[in-house]
Amino acid sequence: MGKNQGEVRHMVTTWPGWPGRPGRSQTVYRVAVERDLPVPMPDGAVLLADRYVPRDAVRPPTILIRSPYGRRGMFGLMYGRAFARHGFQVLMQSCRGCFGSGGVPSPLDEHEDGLATLAWLREQPWYGGTLAMHGPSYLGYAQWAIAAFAGPDLRAMATSVTASQFRDAAYVGGAFALESSLIWSTLTATIDSPFGALTAPRRTRRAALSGRPLSELDLLSAGRAVPFFQDLLTHHADPAAYWDRRDFSASVGEVEAAVTMLGGWYDVFLPWQVKDYLALRAAGRRPQLTIGPWYHSDIRQTRAANADALTWFRAHLLGDVSGLREQPVRIFVTGADAWRDYPDWPVPGMRPQRWHLRPGFGLGPGNPEHSEPDRYRYDPAHPTPALGGPVLLGNSEPRDQRRLEARRDVLVYTGPELREDTDMIGPVTAELYLRSTTEHTDVVVRVCDVHPNGTSYNVCEGVRRLAPGLPVAGPDGVRRVEVDLWPIGHRFRRGHRIRVHVASGAYPRIARNLGTGDLLGADGAMLAADQEVFHDPDHPSAVVLPLVPR
Repeated sequence: MGKNQGEVRHMVTTWPGWPGRPGRSQTVYRVAVERDLPVPMPDGAVLLADRYVPRDAVRPPTILIRSPYGRRGMFGLMYGRAFARHGFQVLMQSCRGCFGSGGVPSPLDEHEDGLATLAWLREQPWYGGTLAMHGPSYLGYAQWAIAAFAGPDLRAMATSVTASQFRDAAYVGGAFALESSLIWSTLTATIDSPFGALTAPRRTRRAALSGRPLSELDLLSAGRAVPFFQDLLTHHADPAAYWDRRDFSASVGEVEAAVTMLGGWYDVFLPWQVKDYLALRAAGRRPQLTIGPWYHSDIRQTRAANADALTWFRAHLLGDVSGLREQPVRIFVTGADAWRDYPDWPVPGMRPQRWHLRPGFGLGPGNPEHSEPDRYRYDPAHPTPALGGPVLLGNSEPRDQRRLEARRDVLVYTGPELREDTDMIGPVTAELYLRSTTEHTDVVVRVCDVHPNGTSYNVCEGVRRLAPGLPVAGPDGVRRVEVDLWPIGHRFRRGHRIRVHVASGAYPRIARNLGTGDLLGADGAMLAADQEVFHDPDHPSAVVLPLVPR
């Protein structure tokens, strides 16, 4: 190992909070590595794995990590060597068609390969009889793909910034998460190239803003057609045909292993990660949930997730419960800049509070008033952009929205100055009454925190794609539209204001709605939409915020 590699290894395995930094009372193991272990699959493909072994440990528990992103370099240091130093043996396997593993890459088809890997693992003389799984994002999805079917020797799981199904994140609110989907397609297609992961966001955004049809964007971004991206486009209209066997949300409640989850307020998978937590709770399980001020690719999230996993695995595989916290839910309240522990999610005492849109672009918790609707025009030829918001790679932390709020295709409703600190912790929804000149259109709702100096920072948002009959229009053509926004844990401080945006685009994070109902990828006509948003007693448009009394 060269000097620079040695310095990196030392930094990773001794970084405060990193699992490679054992406590004073814990044994520190030297680590041996077995490379390129062949794991045969039922169809004849052979997947490769590296095994990190703590020397002198007797039949230690195994941590299985299955990844399409490689098993060497920083991945080997962060997951393999770091956990092995604590007395766990780690099996890091490259998914089908990735980094030396045989077969053709088949994104999200991890159920059969994962179960075959478990069967192989149990036949190895070094397997100690107990097992855990670990990993973020796709690595977490690979856990859910087999968790309910793994057997009783699976004792623990540590999942972060992930969910048991990716369909709803790809087709968020029925729209298409263009930027994140194209980023991942580009990343996986170019991951073997130098700096592929670093340049994927920039190349993706350049392609998305090119104005070319969606069906050509993978060619522009990745340099070639990417089958996964084309599958996303093809199956948008009929998602069941593609997604049913790649959706493991129905089996989450059947998972008997102890599960810890870690997510971020600005992560693309947070709403569905929370649904997985609720599914486990409904089944009588006792999972652990942590939500911090992190975005998907945030290194702070990675550090916290590994530290969380180490504590969880020590408790459930080694019997050391000394590091477990008392309350299973820990969240970071943005705006208050403080961590809080709770017995469950939604947090006790939370009550939904309706903030109604008001005439003159006001906003408040009182009853709606008689008023005329507000109007704007959405033109897909000049789509409403997004400033920030959850995206797969890149910093998704809040950004000043004033430039967006100056646009004529964004309605902006602002509440009065708050007389006291106001904590909103929980799910957020919107109920809007909309009339459009097109049956095919999108509704984007965003909640912002307006500071005393006028800066307006996005807190959460959501989108809903409308189609004929979805939802059904009344005799006057008005449709009641429900929008699910990202959950929040935020304090709106005294003197701040709550603000709500209503628009019909968030480009390029969300693919623009052409207004015609044409399939994704079509290079057809575009139809502008004239929108009316009603906010009167018969049409009480509102955002429903999760108030937690102090």
